[in-house]
Amino acid sequence: MTEPELSIIIVSWNVKDLLKKCLESIFASQGNFNSEVIVVDNASTDRTAEMVRVKFPQVKFLANEKNIGYAAANNLGFAQSSGKYILFLNPDTVILDNTLEKMLEFVKGNDKIAIAGCKHLNPDKTLQPSIRRFPTVTAIVLILLKIAKIFPDLPALRHYFARDFDYNRLQIVDQVAGSFFFTKREILQKIGPFDEQFFTWFEEVDLCRRAKAAGWQVWYNPTAEIIHVGGQSFKQQLVLKNQKIFFQSAWRYFRKNGFGG
Repeated sequence: MTEPELSIIIVSWNVKDLLKKCLESIFASQGNFNSEVIVVDNASTDRTAEMVRVKFPQVKFLANEKNIGYAAANNLGFAQSSGKYILFLNPDTVILDNTLEKMLEFVKGNDKIAIAGCKHLNPDKTLQPSIRRFPTVTAIVLILLKIAKIFPDLPALRHYFARDFDYNRLQIVDQVAGSFFFTKREILQKIGPFDEQFFTWFEEVDLCRRAKAAGWQVWYNPTAEIIHVGGQSFKQQLVLKNQKIFFQSAWRYFRKNGFGG
C-alpha cells in the first residue's frame, strides 16, 4: 500500500454530527494525492465511535478512555500517522473546494514554511477572523477580566486580534488558528510536537512561536477555505471551568516564552 502524503488528524469530543460533516467534506474533496484520516476521540459519550466505524471504516479511530486534552490527543494521532505533511483539523470544520490540494501544493512549494493556515468562513460564508499576533500579557489580562467585551477597540486588543489584517493577501504571520493547522512531519520531529502541558488553548501559539524561533516561517494562504463553526466542544463545559483552563494555558505560555509579548 502506498504511504500517504498527507495525514489528517482530528481530535473529537462529543461532536458526532459535526464530525460526520467534517469527514464527509474531507472525502468529497480528495485531490490527486494519497492521504489518511485519523480521529482521536477523547472519551465521547454521544456514540461517536459507532458513527465513525460504521460510516467511515477507512478512518483510523483511536478511542481514549478519558479526555486527555487537545494537545496530548493530537500528539497521539501524530504518533500513529505516517504522512510527510500533517493537518491538525478541528471536527467542527467543513473543507471547501480544493483546499487540501491547494494547501499541500503551497507548503510543498516553499521549504521555509513550517506551518500554514487558510481562510476561515462562518457557516453563512462571511469571513471569520482566524489570524492573531503573538499575545501580550496586557491583551490576555483584558480578556480574562472581561474588559475586552466592554472596550474591544483598546490598542492592545486591536494589535493582538490583528484587526488590521488583510485576509485577501498571502503573507507571513505570527500564528494561525489551530482549527486548520497545516505542518510538516520534519518540523515536528525537529522542534517537537504540541506541548502536552497545555490541556487546550495556546498549544498552537506555542508551536508557532517555537517554529519561528528555530528560523522557520508561518504563513496564511487565502486561496484555501474552510467553514468553521467554532468552539462547539467547549460550549459543553461550565464557563468557570473554561476560564480556569484558559488562565492556566496562558500562564504556561508566558512562563515559557516570556512576559514581554
